[in-house]
Amino acid sequence: MLDTPFARLHVPGRPLVLYNIWDAGSARALAEMAVPAIATGSASVAASQGYEDGEALPLEELLRTVRQIRRVTDLPLSVDFEGGYAEMPDGLAANFTRLMEAGAEGINFEDRIVKGEGLYALDRQLQRIEVLRSTAGEAGKAVFINARTDVFLEESDAARHVDLIEAAIERGQAYARAGADGFFVPGLVDPALIRQVCDAVDIPVNVMAFAPDTDLKELAACGVARISFGPFPWRWAMQALVEGYSRLKR
Repeated sequence: MLDTPFARLHVPGRPLVLYNIWDAGSARALAEMAVPAIATGSASVAASQGYEDGEALPLEELLRTVRQIRRVTDLPLSVDFEGGYAEMPDGLAANFTRLMEAGAEGINFEDRIVKGEGLYALDRQLQRIEVLRSTAGEAGKAVFINARTDVFLEESDAARHVDLIEAAIERGQAYARAGADGFFVPGLVDPALIRQVCDAVDIPVNVMAFAPDTDLKELAACGVARISFGPFPWRWAMQALVEGYSRLKR
Protein backbone atom coordinates (compact mmCIF):
# COMPACT_ATOMS: atom_id res chain seq x y z
CA MET A 1 0.00 0.00 0.00
CA LEU A 2 1.16 3.51 -0.78
CA ASP A 3 1.85 5.82 2.13
CA THR A 4 1.34 9.27 0.61
CA PRO A 5 -0.87 12.19 1.68
CA PHE A 6 -3.31 11.31 -1.12
CA ALA A 7 -3.37 7.59 -0.32
CA ARG A 8 -3.99 8.32 3.36
CA LEU A 9 -7.20 10.17 2.45
CA HIS A 10 -8.73 6.82 1.45
CA VAL A 11 -10.26 5.51 4.67
CA PRO A 12 -12.98 2.82 4.61
CA GLY A 13 -16.03 4.21 6.37
CA ARG A 14 -14.72 7.79 6.15
CA PRO A 15 -14.51 8.17 2.40
CA LEU A 16 -12.72 10.81 0.40
CA VAL A 17 -15.36 12.72 -1.59
CA LEU A 18 -14.18 13.90 -5.00
CA TYR A 19 -16.46 16.34 -6.82
CA ASN A 20 -14.86 15.95 -10.21
CA ILE A 21 -13.48 18.98 -12.04
CA TRP A 22 -12.56 19.58 -15.68
CA ASP A 23 -10.17 22.53 -15.97
CA ALA A 24 -8.05 25.00 -14.04
CA GLY A 25 -11.03 27.23 -13.28
CA SER A 26 -13.12 24.48 -11.72
CA ALA A 27 -10.04 23.20 -9.87
CA ARG A 28 -9.41 26.64 -8.39
CA ALA A 29 -13.07 26.99 -7.37
CA LEU A 30 -12.95 23.78 -5.34
CA ALA A 31 -9.49 24.51 -3.97
CA GLU A 32 -10.95 27.69 -2.49
CA MET A 33 -13.50 25.46 -0.71
CA ALA A 34 -10.61 23.78 1.11
CA VAL A 35 -11.19 20.33 -0.40
CA PRO A 36 -8.46 17.81 0.48
CA ALA A 37 -7.86 16.68 -3.12
CA ILE A 38 -9.15 17.13 -6.65
CA ALA A 39 -9.85 14.75 -9.51
CA THR A 40 -10.73 15.12 -13.16
CA GLY A 41 -13.38 13.16 -15.02
CA SER A 42 -12.57 12.14 -18.58
CA ALA A 43 -16.04 12.91 -19.94
CA SER A 44 -16.01 16.35 -18.32
CA VAL A 45 -12.53 17.28 -19.54
CA ALA A 46 -13.39 16.11 -23.04
CA ALA A 47 -16.78 17.84 -23.18
CA SER A 48 -15.37 21.12 -21.90
CA GLN A 49 -13.10 21.15 -24.96
CA GLY A 50 -15.70 19.98 -27.45
CA TYR A 51 -14.83 16.29 -27.60
CA GLU A 52 -16.69 13.08 -26.88
CA ASP A 53 -15.56 10.78 -24.07
CA GLY A 54 -13.46 7.73 -24.83
CA GLU A 55 -10.00 9.15 -25.61
CA ALA A 56 -11.35 11.39 -28.37
CA LEU A 57 -9.62 14.24 -26.53
CA PRO A 58 -6.02 14.17 -27.80
CA LEU A 59 -3.47 13.14 -25.20
CA GLU A 60 -1.64 16.44 -25.74
CA GLU A 61 -4.78 18.32 -24.72
CA LEU A 62 -5.20 16.18 -21.61
CA LEU A 63 -1.60 16.87 -20.61
CA ARG A 64 -2.05 20.58 -21.24
CA THR A 65 -5.14 20.57 -19.01
CA VAL A 66 -3.27 18.77 -16.23
CA ARG A 67 -0.43 21.31 -16.39
CA GLN A 68 -2.94 24.17 -16.25
CA ILE A 69 -4.59 22.64 -13.18
CA ARG A 70 -1.19 22.22 -11.58
CA ARG A 71 -0.52 25.93 -12.16
CA VAL A 72 -3.43 26.95 -9.90
CA THR A 73 -3.25 24.36 -7.11
CA ASP A 74 -0.81 22.01 -5.42
CA LEU A 75 -3.57 19.82 -3.98
CA PRO A 76 -3.28 16.08 -4.64
CA LEU A 77 -4.52 15.57 -8.19
CA SER A 78 -6.01 12.38 -9.63
CA VAL A 79 -6.44 12.28 -13.40
CA ASP A 80 -8.86 10.10 -15.31
CA PHE A 81 -6.45 8.33 -17.65
CA GLU A 82 -9.18 6.16 -19.27
CA GLY A 83 -7.31 3.27 -20.91
CA GLY A 84 -3.97 5.05 -21.00
CA TYR A 85 -4.28 6.07 -24.68
CA ALA A 86 -2.45 2.88 -25.68
CA GLU A 87 -2.92 -0.86 -25.87
CA MET A 88 0.69 -2.01 -26.01
CA PRO A 89 3.01 -1.84 -22.97
CA ASP A 90 5.60 0.53 -24.46
CA GLY A 91 3.01 3.10 -25.47
CA LEU A 92 1.21 2.80 -22.15
CA ALA A 93 4.44 3.33 -20.20
CA ALA A 94 5.42 6.33 -22.33
CA ASN A 95 2.03 8.00 -21.95
CA PHE A 96 1.95 7.37 -18.21
CA THR A 97 5.42 8.85 -17.82
CA ARG A 98 4.27 12.04 -19.52
CA LEU A 99 1.18 12.22 -17.31
CA MET A 100 3.29 11.87 -14.16
CA GLU A 101 5.61 14.59 -15.43
CA ALA A 102 2.59 16.85 -15.98
CA GLY A 103 1.69 16.55 -12.31
CA ALA A 104 -0.70 13.64 -11.76
CA GLU A 105 -0.41 12.04 -8.31
CA GLY A 106 -3.18 9.55 -8.96
CA ILE A 107 -4.96 8.06 -11.94
CA ASN A 108 -8.12 6.21 -12.82
CA PHE A 109 -7.32 3.34 -15.17
CA GLU A 110 -10.17 1.34 -16.67
CA ASP A 111 -10.48 -2.18 -18.02
CA ARG A 112 -12.83 -1.25 -20.85
CA ILE A 113 -11.31 -1.55 -24.32
CA VAL A 114 -11.70 2.12 -25.17
CA LYS A 115 -11.35 1.81 -28.94
CA GLY A 116 -13.03 -1.59 -29.12
CA GLU A 117 -15.77 -3.56 -27.41
CA GLY A 118 -16.11 -5.10 -23.99
CA LEU A 119 -13.45 -5.45 -21.31
CA TYR A 120 -9.86 -6.57 -21.45
CA ALA A 121 -9.42 -10.19 -20.40
CA LEU A 122 -8.32 -10.35 -16.79
CA ASP A 123 -4.77 -11.52 -17.47
CA ARG A 124 -4.27 -8.78 -20.06
CA GLN A 125 -5.51 -6.06 -17.72
CA LEU A 126 -3.24 -7.35 -14.96
CA GLN A 127 -0.28 -6.94 -17.29
CA ARG A 128 -1.37 -3.37 -18.06
CA ILE A 129 -1.62 -2.48 -14.36
CA GLU A 130 1.80 -4.04 -13.75
CA VAL A 131 3.22 -1.80 -16.49
CA LEU A 132 1.88 1.27 -14.72
CA ARG A 133 3.19 0.16 -11.33
CA SER A 134 6.66 -0.62 -12.64
CA THR A 135 6.79 2.60 -14.68
CA ALA A 136 5.95 4.67 -11.61
CA GLY A 137 8.53 2.79 -9.57
CA GLU A 138 11.25 3.33 -12.15
CA ALA A 139 10.44 7.05 -12.14
CA GLY A 140 10.52 7.19 -8.36
CA LYS A 141 6.88 8.29 -8.28
CA ALA A 142 4.31 7.08 -5.74
CA VAL A 143 1.25 7.40 -7.96
CA PHE A 144 -2.11 6.12 -6.67
CA ILE A 145 -3.49 3.70 -9.28
CA ASN A 146 -7.27 3.52 -8.99
CA ALA A 147 -8.14 0.47 -11.08
CA ARG A 148 -11.61 0.78 -12.53
CA THR A 149 -13.78 -2.08 -13.71
CA ASP A 150 -16.64 -1.45 -16.11
CA VAL A 151 -18.30 -4.78 -15.27
CA PHE A 152 -21.39 -3.01 -13.94
CA LEU A 153 -21.52 -0.27 -16.58
CA GLU A 154 -21.66 -3.01 -19.21
CA GLU A 155 -25.00 -4.15 -17.71
CA SER A 156 -27.60 -1.36 -17.56
CA ASP A 157 -30.11 -3.48 -15.61
CA ALA A 158 -29.11 -3.00 -11.96
CA ALA A 159 -31.25 -5.98 -10.98
CA ARG A 160 -28.73 -8.21 -12.76
CA HIS A 161 -25.68 -6.81 -10.99
CA VAL A 162 -25.90 -9.51 -8.34
CA ASP A 163 -24.95 -12.00 -11.06
CA LEU A 164 -21.79 -9.99 -11.81
CA ILE A 165 -20.54 -9.51 -8.28
CA GLU A 166 -18.21 -12.52 -8.23
CA ALA A 167 -16.56 -11.45 -11.49
CA ALA A 168 -16.10 -7.93 -10.15
CA ILE A 169 -14.59 -9.16 -6.88
CA GLU A 170 -12.24 -11.45 -8.79
CA ARG A 171 -11.02 -8.47 -10.77
CA GLY A 172 -10.65 -6.30 -7.68
CA GLN A 173 -8.59 -8.89 -5.83
CA ALA A 174 -6.43 -9.52 -8.88
CA TYR A 175 -5.92 -5.81 -9.57
CA ALA A 176 -4.71 -5.38 -6.00
CA ARG A 177 -2.15 -8.15 -6.46
CA ALA A 178 -0.98 -6.51 -9.70
CA GLY A 179 -0.22 -3.26 -7.89
CA ALA A 180 -3.44 -1.25 -7.89
CA ASP A 181 -4.02 0.98 -4.87
CA GLY A 182 -7.78 1.38 -5.24
CA PHE A 183 -10.71 -0.39 -6.91
CA PHE A 184 -13.37 1.68 -8.69
CA VAL A 185 -16.78 0.12 -9.41
CA PRO A 186 -18.87 2.76 -11.25
CA GLY A 187 -22.44 1.72 -11.91
CA LEU A 188 -22.78 -0.36 -8.75
CA VAL A 189 -25.49 1.25 -6.60
CA ASP A 190 -26.98 -1.51 -4.43
CA PRO A 191 -25.70 -0.94 -0.86
CA ALA A 192 -25.63 -4.66 -0.07
CA LEU A 193 -23.52 -5.40 -3.14
CA ILE A 194 -21.23 -2.44 -2.45
CA ARG A 195 -20.67 -3.77 1.06
CA GLN A 196 -19.90 -7.21 -0.37
CA VAL A 197 -17.20 -5.74 -2.61
CA CYS A 198 -15.72 -3.70 0.24
CA ASP A 199 -15.56 -6.79 2.45
CA ALA A 200 -13.90 -8.93 -0.20
CA VAL A 201 -11.33 -6.55 -1.74
CA ASP A 202 -8.32 -5.54 0.35
CA ILE A 203 -7.72 -2.13 -1.24
CA PRO A 204 -9.87 1.03 -0.91
CA VAL A 205 -13.12 0.81 -2.86
CA ASN A 206 -14.42 3.76 -4.89
CA VAL A 207 -18.05 4.17 -5.96
CA MET A 208 -19.70 6.81 -8.13
CA ALA A 209 -22.50 9.07 -6.94
CA PHE A 210 -25.13 9.90 -9.53
CA ALA A 211 -27.15 12.65 -7.82
CA PRO A 212 -26.43 15.80 -5.79
CA ASP A 213 -28.54 14.43 -2.93
CA THR A 214 -26.71 11.09 -2.76
CA ASP A 215 -26.71 9.71 0.77
CA LEU A 216 -22.98 9.83 1.45
CA LYS A 217 -23.42 8.46 4.97
CA GLU A 218 -25.10 5.34 3.62
CA LEU A 219 -22.21 4.74 1.24
CA ALA A 220 -19.72 5.33 4.03
CA ALA A 221 -21.52 2.74 6.15
CA CYS A 222 -20.97 0.22 3.35
CA GLY A 223 -17.23 0.59 3.85
CA VAL A 224 -16.28 2.62 0.77
CA ALA A 225 -13.13 4.72 0.97
CA ARG A 226 -13.79 7.05 -1.94
CA ILE A 227 -16.86 8.59 -3.55
CA SER A 228 -16.59 10.41 -6.86
CA PHE A 229 -19.14 12.18 -9.02
CA GLY A 230 -17.78 11.50 -12.50
CA PRO A 231 -19.31 13.64 -15.27
CA PHE A 232 -22.22 14.90 -13.23
CA PRO A 233 -20.75 18.16 -11.83
CA TRP A 234 -19.99 19.20 -15.42
CA ARG A 235 -23.50 18.29 -16.55
CA TRP A 236 -25.09 20.15 -13.66
CA ALA A 237 -22.92 23.21 -14.34
CA MET A 238 -23.95 23.23 -18.00
CA GLN A 239 -27.59 22.79 -17.01
CA ALA A 240 -27.31 25.81 -14.71
CA LEU A 241 -25.75 27.80 -17.56
CA VAL A 242 -28.61 26.99 -19.93
CA GLU A 243 -31.26 27.61 -17.28
CA GLY A 244 -29.66 30.93 -16.39
CA TYR A 245 -29.82 32.08 -19.98
CA SER A 246 -33.41 30.89 -20.34
CA ARG A 247 -34.43 33.12 -17.43
CA LEU A 248 -33.15 36.29 -19.06
CA LYS A 249 -35.86 38.84 -19.82
CA ARG A 250 -35.67 39.79 -23.46
